Amino acid sequence: MPSSSSVQQAREALGTRLRDMRRDAGFTGRELAHRAGWHPSKCSRLEHGRTAPSDSDLRLWARLCGVPDQAADLIATTRVIDGAYVEWRRMERSGLKRAQESVVPLWERTKNFRAYSSWLIPGPLQTRAYVHALLRAIRDRRAVPDDVEAAVQVRVDKQRVLHDGRRRFAVVLEESVLRHRIGGAETMAGQLAHLSSLSALPNVSLGIIPLDADRSALWPVEDFWIFDDSQVNVELVSAFLTIARPSEIRAYSQAFKGLVESAVHGADARTLIARAIDSLE
Repeated sequence: MPSSSSVQQAREALGTRLRDMRRDAGFTGRELAHRAGWHPSKCSRLEHGRTAPSDSDLRLWARLCGVPDQAADLIATTRVIDGAYVEWRRMERSGLKRAQESVVPLWERTKNFRAYSSWLIPGPLQTRAYVHALLRAIRDRRAVPDDVEAAVQVRVDKQRVLHDGRRRFAVVLEESVLRHRIGGAETMAGQLAHLSSLSALPNVSLGIIPLDADRSALWPVEDFWIFDDSQVNVELVSAFLTIARPSEIRAYSQAFKGLVESAVHGADARTLIARAIDSLE
């Protein structure tokens, strides 16, 4: 669960946005409350983050301020405030399997997957050995209950979506990901060979940004997943971040487009993979 301070900061940021909308419309808080049929103090409570607004409150606020088109974005913001920032230690307190299972419904309803990574090979493209090495390391680093074998199986089972022709995967990796040795040379060689073969699937687009690419316009950013146009997930060192605000999703989509343009694809991408395999010898 998010800390009380992070939730309060998010509520206060939303309140500031509501206050700016009210001021832009030329209303005092008392005037807006009167027009809305609210107690005079309600506007102040909402603007200072002391009261969580309902969906109907936000629709009415946006309409009275003359910007009804902003209501959807405001509502999306409130829906993720309490659930956006989930600490790993809470998610994994009963083991790693639960964390793997938590995203299964999202994967099953998503048709268009977009992923960027500067750290690791993304989950759907991982071999069992690579998954095992990763989850063992997480178990040891975070000192969580040992259910690695069950968690590995859940992650491997999730990979069935990759072979569903109705789904599309666009993945962009930094070339450095190919050089990060996870599980030793043998595991990494198998993983890279697997990655190369998957890049030939008709529903998979694999881009790799070369180490010597000019990054003046867009440098490496945090790893993220975009699920259709409805949600972005970001994995942080301490927590799992879910983003659902349309404006933020658009920002990640735009960043992904730029990363795709910086990457090489097809035979050129497979050449970089082959070089990484050769470097293991």
